Amino acid sequence: MYLVKTPWLLKKLYPNLIWDAKPQATRCIYLTFDDGPIPIVTPFVLNILKKYNAQATFFCIGDNVRKHPAVFEQVKAGGHAIGNHTFNHLKGWDTPNNLYLDDFVQADKLINSQLFRPPYGRAKRKQVKLLKAAKPGLQIVMWNVLSGDFDVNLSPERCLSNVVDNTAAGSIVLFHDSLKAFDRLEYALPRAMEYWSAQGYEFKSLKNLQ
Repeated sequence: MYLVKTPWLLKKLYPNLIWDAKPQATRCIYLTFDDGPIPIVTPFVLNILKKYNAQATFFCIGDNVRKHPAVFEQVKAGGHAIGNHTFNHLKGWDTPNNLYLDDFVQADKLINSQLFRPPYGRAKRKQVKLLKAAKPGLQIVMWNVLSGDFDVNLSPERCLSNVVDNTAAGSIVLFHDSLKAFDRLEYALPRAMEYWSAQGYEFKSLKNLQ
């Protein structure tokens, strides 16, 4: 069970996390991709982004960075922002605080970013405090539009409508550069970007977030 549009109540419960951005003078969308880097899928995303002169943010799993360093370097070479997504894609609600912090630190040794997104969007408040204490200046980024591309029961067409119908200036949109999501991502991402570009949107990474 998940919501495409993040409810205001959740934002209120976690006010210290970043959920969206103030609309810019030039209309801007912040595309984010979780769970990579992965061969085939991540390079596909990079090629689509390059076509539209778009910058994005990749929240990387440390173990995937370890296994696919060349793909990780491609992401960085494209000028995109990178973020920590833990080493083993841990669900914070089900993980002891000390193990969660250790997993973050292990990933940080490879990723070295001031951006973090908790897998599944689930982290305890105590874990948030521990992470920020361990890495001063850390920004914990959530989203306000969820594509649903991870949902194998979702049609590619519905995935496209999820993002097109709910995205506005300042939106942080979540896709996944993973094998599980690829069927829906491959369909929805290029069509969404074509639509947004025709509407006059620009695409920036979260390192440009004010």
